[in-house]
Amino acid sequence: MKLKVSVIGVFVGFTVIAARGAAVIAGAATMIMILSASLAPAMEIEGIKLDEKVSLGQGGPQVVLNGAGVRYKLALVKVYVGALYLATHKNDSEEIIKNPGAKRVAMYVLADEITAREFIASLNNALAANHIPAELALIESRIRELNRLMSTIGVLNKGGAVYLDYVPGSGTRVTVNGQEKGTIKGEDFFQSLLRIWIGKKPVDGRLRDAMLGTAAGARPQ
Repeated sequence: MKLKVSVIGVFVGFTVIAARGAAVIAGAATMIMILSASLAPAMEIEGIKLDEKVSLGQGGPQVVLNGAGVRYKLALVKVYVGALYLATHKNDSEEIIKNPGAKRVAMYVLADEITAREFIASLNNALAANHIPAELALIESRIRELNRLMSTIGVLNKGGAVYLDYVPGSGTRVTVNGQEKGTIKGEDFFQSLLRIWIGKKPVDGRLRDAMLGTAAGARPQ
């Protein structure tokens, strides 16, 4: 009888150990899945992986992906992937423009190359289309400063990245391929830049809807 009890006890002991081991393994597997999900990009467009959250510099404010899409030229030629990051999700263009919080417009080049001259001309034309002369006059010197900063890049090759970050209290920080080019002061200046993509006459209507998160598949689920 004692032998039988011992055998049963050993069996129960092994069963408990096995159950605990299975629970540990299951817990570890769940943790791995959670970590993998947190490391995965929120979206991928044309091979460009976009993070759901980014920080605007070391210790800077954090912003979330509001929406992203492709900038087309002549309706067919893919120029870049454009992404808009905000402090919180919004889909009204004027509300976004007037909001004083941190923001990022990110551009990831899809074309084989974009020259600085082409990039500057596109920005300037879109600014002119979305502002009356009196409005442009107020930011004219800062437009020239942006043109100067962008002219230093020479050529943007496929895979290159341009970040236009609005950092409250600092201004519009221009970063090209990970290299900070300079900062242009004034919240009103970044508001003007935003109209290039989400204004009444954007460079690309489909990209505007994508950045606003109103186009299908343009916002992380």
